[in-house]
Amino acid sequence: MGLWTLWPATPGKRVRTDPAPMQKRIFVKKTEKLVPQVLLRRMILVLLDAAIVIFSFYFALLLRADGAVEASWWPHNRALLYQNLPWIVALYLLSFLAGGLYHVLWKYAGERDLIRLGGMIAVPTGVVYFVNHFCVHGVLFDSANAMAAVLIFLLVGGSRLAWRLFLNHPIGERLRGVPNKDPNRPVMIVGAGEAGAWAINVCKSNSSYGHPVVAVDDDLVKQGQTIHGVPVKGTLEQIPQLCTQYNIHNIIIAIPTLRGSRLNHVIDLCVSTHCPVQILSDPQLVGSNGPQQGAFRELNTADFLSRDEVTLDNEKISGYLTGKTVLVTGGGGSIGSELCRQVMRFRPGKLLIFDIYENCAYELLMELQQKYGRDIPVTVLIGSIRDKKRLDEVFETYHPTVVFHAAAHKHVPLMEVSPAEAVKNNVFGTKNLLTSAAEHGVERFVQLSTDKAVNPTNVMGCTKRICEMLIQTFAKNTSMKCMAVRFGNVLGSHGSVIPIFQHQIAQGGPVCVTHKDITRYFMTIPEAAQLVCQAGGLALGGEVFVLDMGEPVKIMDLAKNLIRLSGFTEEEIPIKITGLRPGEKLYEELAMEEEMQGRQRTANKKIFVTQPVEIDKDRFAAMLEDLANITPETVRTVLMRYVPNYHPAPPEQGNTHKGN
Repeated sequence: MGLWTLWPATPGKRVRTDPAPMQKRIFVKKTEKLVPQVLLRRMILVLLDAAIVIFSFYFALLLRADGAVEASWWPHNRALLYQNLPWIVALYLLSFLAGGLYHVLWKYAGERDLIRLGGMIAVPTGVVYFVNHFCVHGVLFDSANAMAAVLIFLLVGGSRLAWRLFLNHPIGERLRGVPNKDPNRPVMIVGAGEAGAWAINVCKSNSSYGHPVVAVDDDLVKQGQTIHGVPVKGTLEQIPQLCTQYNIHNIIIAIPTLRGSRLNHVIDLCVSTHCPVQILSDPQLVGSNGPQQGAFRELNTADFLSRDEVTLDNEKISGYLTGKTVLVTGGGGSIGSELCRQVMRFRPGKLLIFDIYENCAYELLMELQQKYGRDIPVTVLIGSIRDKKRLDEVFETYHPTVVFHAAAHKHVPLMEVSPAEAVKNNVFGTKNLLTSAAEHGVERFVQLSTDKAVNPTNVMGCTKRICEMLIQTFAKNTSMKCMAVRFGNVLGSHGSVIPIFQHQIAQGGPVCVTHKDITRYFMTIPEAAQLVCQAGGLALGGEVFVLDMGEPVKIMDLAKNLIRLSGFTEEEIPIKITGLRPGEKLYEELAMEEEMQGRQRTANKKIFVTQPVEIDKDRFAAMLEDLANITPETVRTVLMRYVPNYHPAPPEQGNTHKGN
């Protein structure tokens, strides 16, 4: 077999490919149109700031004299100030220009811009102090110099703030030609905290979101108060009544801390009003300033399944990813691409995206380059895990130290039709990858597995169980830290139930559910990828880690929620029961009975480690040899012989196995 024989890695040269330099984009028409207007605006601001500097220094000297202009020293110091004002004004204007003061859109300015303005004023103030003491003695008293700096800060910043207030005033909006807010599109803001206040401001600066007329919050202290002119009139439970009272057309949920069942309940209240419902697209934007395009998004099913935020041990993850060469097989897929995004957060020395399908891998490369820059250490490699020679080329050229194995045939019904292909790709592709990795000194190997590997009733799940056995076998017989991470369905992945339901709704229905009682465990793609990265740092060798998937979800409930979120009723979009598909179970499990005995929670409360099941080395080798000679007709017989928990369903029906 050659499974247990390891050859020393052949030293290979690292190949570095420098990406083409970033090309500049020039929008000629837009630039030409804006230049006269921008130049005029900047000239006015420069003249205004020059006048502010002159006034500030004169007024500061006057304050220093306590208004005693008849004092004997006043004419002399005033004359000195007049003589030196030209270079002082020029110095301040140069500082403002260098600091980019005239590039700031003060309509959206915030705290960071004021701090930046303070720095621009501090530099010339220091220069004036130096010149006053060491070059031209007696230009200014130190106190007058300091007072002038404060006055410049207040007047320059205040002039911008006054302009911002004027632009947002109804008179300013009329002068700018801003259309009046449509009274037929009143908006309710759910939440009267910091996020709610931010959402109201966003709506007021962008009328396309509608006109906020009322806010709701469960904090009784806030009842009867106003936020930016919007009254807080009730609690979350009163959403339906207030929507009727205020003729609400849109609802925006602006409470980032709402999670799980509580968020689900609030969404139910909002959806029951038949108003379009939106939620914060990114809670991290709250409090930021600037044009907030896409501040809110439509609800999706992941909102119903939200859980507490994943807490990661970044130090442990950095320890095995930062500065290392990381290979992700199936890197262009749903989970693989998110793994690549998570890995990039920890600054790897090199990220290798390995996939047989170039389109998705290329799109991911473009996305990462846009986010991190054109010169990022990311390389896309096209190839198949079935091709051992290609894998050896990759390992010899790039010498990865960490491998995340996400490449697999995963669609249960398709693998029931082509079972031999599932074995070739999932089992022998994984074996090829493990053998190549061991031969070339890989330190850590992370296999992505599935809950369908537990008491499998389909070929796909059975091949994934064999992959877990491969992981445990290589962990015992090589120096690699091999481990598998087992989790359930991932929301939004290619071919998952949510996109299928959405397509069926868009086509006018029906939405097809295989059984009224069928349930599945669900995770979001980022949550799964983050926990896989965390589990990778916990490996000692041979473990099967199980992610805490929360409570199982009824597929029927998912279908109903999606229909409601799409603005339809079940009468308009009916649900059709189609019957279980071949290999499909009513209930999925996350661990086998023999694994549950030693199941333990790790340092991360969302990750468990199971008790490894003993594997007979000779019997396992015989299984691989038999599987290498299978035909489509014999594949299930061979799998049943070596995987005792595999109970295939008859071809004409699914499986109602409930598990233990």
